[in-house]
Amino acid sequence: MTDRSHILIIAEVGSVHDGSLGNALKLVDVAAAAGADAVKFQTHIPEAETLADAMSPSYFTAEPRFAYFKRTGFSLEQWRQIEGRCRERGIEFMSSPFSEEAVDLLEAVGMARYKIPSGEVTNLPLLEKIARLGKPVLLSSGMSSWAELDAAVDTVRRFDAPLSVLQCTSEYPCPPERVGLNVMVEMQARYGVPVGLSDHTLTPSASLAAATLGASVIERHLTFSRAMYGSDAPHSLEPSELAALVRALREVQVMRTARVEKDDISRLEDMKRVFQKSIVTVRNIAKGDVITREALGFRKPGTGLAPARLAEVVGRRAARELPAGTMLCRADVADGELGAQ
Repeated sequence: MTDRSHILIIAEVGSVHDGSLGNALKLVDVAAAAGADAVKFQTHIPEAETLADAMSPSYFTAEPRFAYFKRTGFSLEQWRQIEGRCRERGIEFMSSPFSEEAVDLLEAVGMARYKIPSGEVTNLPLLEKIARLGKPVLLSSGMSSWAELDAAVDTVRRFDAPLSVLQCTSEYPCPPERVGLNVMVEMQARYGVPVGLSDHTLTPSASLAAATLGASVIERHLTFSRAMYGSDAPHSLEPSELAALVRALREVQVMRTARVEKDDISRLEDMKRVFQKSIVTVRNIAKGDVITREALGFRKPGTGLAPARLAEVVGRRAARELPAGTMLCRADVADGELGAQ
């Protein structure tokens, strides 16, 4: 199960490596150096996933998808090299399977948890195959209705696989008004599981807002440069941007888990003395004279009677001569004792 006190940060490489094993290994290094918890790829076996003449999404028309998957795919041995590099760098290896055969391949590689891509939410046989493994499942929700997502959640739960659900808007890039943070919050109430955000926006705002609202998982695309070839690169973070986002998310993580007790002001006593005010005389008051409101003002430092006690002072008599500029204390006021300062 995803630890709710820790934000699992996933650097999504996808296929931005463009079929280069060297690029894939270097992207593992970049993700680890940035402080991400996991680096995620995509495992496409074109013959098991798509018909050769299947349509491409509107944002990717440079080559047929079947040919793209064929060209950018890795062999079992190459996947093992990538997984080994992850172990060397201390970052979790993940890859989204897009077919049952891809699950078998990833099991041969060795993977601790599975991320279900948005397009597979309605592929209940695939979900069942993965859930039967008993490993944690991150279920992305893009492209699905509530009914479809309910069915996917029920499928995973039937096999007691630990589950997290990610809000995802399948738009590239995703505009701020389509992020759907309200949906993420509703998912947590609806399913009672950890939730998160698969973020396709162009700024850090959505990820930070989701973390503030309780997201346990944040996924962001990673690339060397947004000028790289491929459908994911234009809406991905570059290395320095990912590192900055990780730092910011870790700060949010501390903020939302570190409790502050409002009444514990012991560490602020010096600040209170410097910045708060005390009741002072603004004109001379003779001993025995009635202290009037007009004779008093409020000045720093806050080491005398606090302004909140003004009503306890006005109308009483001065216990001694009080020149202008005197900071009042309890002993300066006659006609009965004041309470503790």
